[in-house]
Amino acid sequence: MNYIGSKNKLSSFIKSAVYSVVGKNLSNKIFCDIFAGTGIVGRNFKQEVKQVISNDFEYYSYVLNKNYIENHNKLENQELLIEELNQLPLVENGFVFKNYCLGSGSKRQYFSDYNGKKIDTIRQQIAKWNTVNQTKPSQYYFLLASLLESADKVANTASVYGAFLKHLKKTAQKKLILQPANFEINDNEHKVFNRDSNELIKEISGDILYLDPPYNARQYGSNYHILNTIAKYNEFEPKGKTGLPNYQKSKYCSKNYVLSEFENLIKNANFNYIFLSYNNEGLMSVGDVKKIMSKYGKYDITATNYQRFKADKDENRNHKANSTEEYLHILER
Repeated sequence: MNYIGSKNKLSSFIKSAVYSVVGKNLSNKIFCDIFAGTGIVGRNFKQEVKQVISNDFEYYSYVLNKNYIENHNKLENQELLIEELNQLPLVENGFVFKNYCLGSGSKRQYFSDYNGKKIDTIRQQIAKWNTVNQTKPSQYYFLLASLLESADKVANTASVYGAFLKHLKKTAQKKLILQPANFEINDNEHKVFNRDSNELIKEISGDILYLDPPYNARQYGSNYHILNTIAKYNEFEPKGKTGLPNYQKSKYCSKNYVLSEFENLIKNANFNYIFLSYNNEGLMSVGDVKKIMSKYGKYDITATNYQRFKADKDENRNHKANSTEEYLHILER
């Protein structure tokens, strides 16, 4: 999945930094990824640690991590369930088709008409199975995560959902085929939350806390609103050209609030080691971060050069550089 701030390409950099500070034997450690997004960092530590705690207040992220992080045992009939969903006859006039496809008269084209109907068909069947307890929670989140990722592959957008394209691009013309969101199996149980990070931090504890908050003023609730719509599948009146729902806003995207939010998070964190990913174009400067983190223990920093996210290069013409400086701030309490 194309995702703003994804740490997939930075995974080895982050792991190396954690190993250098904490050591390579993490089998008795609790690792918390409290701004999890697609959960790629937590996934990379899932096999190595005693437990992963994953959190994000975007619901689509919660769904992905309920599958990729919390699911850890092999599921029954997962191949048969995927096959059955792929074979269903298409429903007409479902919520996604009515509001986000041109053929319905909505004037929005996030998906082709076929794919909008396919998303509605699969989503409605997943809901039916869940209502009558035909699927277990582990299967429910597996199927829902599979739908989110499969829908994302045929979305008619330039990486994010802040806008749709005027004409269907090649990948959006392909018919959606539901693909399984396979997860890693292990013996340990993990926890996934859908909470405000600054509230959750007061209730949890562990060894390693990884922070990857929003860097700038762009709200994830608007940039990925279609994924939330598919995940929640609740009725609402879409607003404006892009069909936005009402969505929660993060104070980490506000220049007026970010410093106080960040300091409160660090102050309340009951973890021995804290690692913060942030870049040189974020709302907080290196000096801001250092000043706050240094109050609570031993501070250090490491950095690497990182290629700019595709949507930045395509849409924000004011950016001159093709890459950013990615910092990893380190605090030993």
